[in-house]
Amino acid sequence: MNGTTAPSLNNPKTIRAWYMYDWANSVYSLVIATAIFPIYYKAVAVNNGSDMVTFLGFTLQNSVLYSYALSFSFLVVALILPLLSGAADYTGNKKVFMKFFVWLGSLGCIGLYFFNDVSLLGWGIFCSIVASIGYSGSLVFYDAFLPEIVTEDRYDVTSARGYSMGYYGSVLLMIICLLLIMNAQALGFPGTAGEASLLATKTSFILVGLWWIGFSQIPFRLLPDNPYNRKPTGNIWTKGYEEIRTVWQSLDQQPELKRYLFAFFFYNMGVQSVMYLATLFGTDVLKLKDDSLIATVVIIQLVGAVGAYLFARVSRTTGNRNALLIMIVIWVGICISAYFIATEYQFFALAFVVGMVMGGIQSLSRATYSKLIPQSTQDHASYFSFYDVTYNLSIVFGTFSYGLVDQLTGSMRYSALALAVFFVAGFLILVTVKSKEIQAARA
Repeated sequence: MNGTTAPSLNNPKTIRAWYMYDWANSVYSLVIATAIFPIYYKAVAVNNGSDMVTFLGFTLQNSVLYSYALSFSFLVVALILPLLSGAADYTGNKKVFMKFFVWLGSLGCIGLYFFNDVSLLGWGIFCSIVASIGYSGSLVFYDAFLPEIVTEDRYDVTSARGYSMGYYGSVLLMIICLLLIMNAQALGFPGTAGEASLLATKTSFILVGLWWIGFSQIPFRLLPDNPYNRKPTGNIWTKGYEEIRTVWQSLDQQPELKRYLFAFFFYNMGVQSVMYLATLFGTDVLKLKDDSLIATVVIIQLVGAVGAYLFARVSRTTGNRNALLIMIVIWVGICISAYFIATEYQFFALAFVVGMVMGGIQSLSRATYSKLIPQSTQDHASYFSFYDVTYNLSIVFGTFSYGLVDQLTGSMRYSALALAVFFVAGFLILVTVKSKEIQAARA
């Protein structure tokens, strides 16, 4: 660990630039991971009218294949991030690594344009995996900027505003994409109404890639390049490994941080599984039409922005830990309710509740972890790599479990019910985290 100069904090221009990466990348999370692409995938990944498809010699349901593909992408990220984050901390330049993953993810989204039918299923799965890796890989370096741009008293609200910017930006682009799809022929897309709409849908994947890489230029230009003025010598990979090993060893002296990571692992399994697979639940279980599914996703996004602010305020009066515990209890109720819902309006009501706690739990989880990191450290990327490895591994286990339960039982209702177990485990572990930094209320 080297470097002595502390970064400048609470600069409004730098903070706004940091927000803009949420604005840039969240379009992947909404359009590709949650809304338009899953619906498109279910429509084209069919074999003679059947949802059963063949991939790498295995025959399985297309929704199960998609769940497993997501699991694989997050596993890859979990394996490579520790070494990359160590190298980023050693060189002091997180932006180089962040840029790599942004370009990777953006190109993956653009590549989905060429996924036309089940004959190109391998290409579609490959591009969706690449896009997912780019999205998840960029987040560790982005999140690591939080304690380098604001003081601790601003972690909660800054994290919440970042997520809110992401919700607003993603909804804006999705509305543009929907207008494109619904007015495809009028806008000059060739073919029948169905063919024009399909071409417009594929064009929306290109728009996501361009939006992502385009707006990312703002944080790339304004976030600090090397906030601690580090001057690396020697092999950055071996030195990067030493950085991450040092941080790993330091966790032994930070039991509160380790317990929080375990709690986060379990409850995030449920959160991310809902986020990535709720659309498939709507299509397979409730047989909802595409417009109903899109409306559901819009509800979640718009309410999510409100939820992020709401629970940032709750954390001020009850402390971060209690605010998180409240949300986990709500999530358990959501999972149990999902098992019983039978109508479109019940799905909309549940989506409203999901949105309220989706934004809150994601933004507050990031801010809470920032508070538990030693304030004297300069190795923020290395510390956040453990957070993001936990994040990605939780998605691997969550989405895989969701798909496995669906495959074994033949119903996603049981998959939703199984997620409640993960939330309960996270709750029980989080209760044991006694750190004053996350229990204290603030005036």
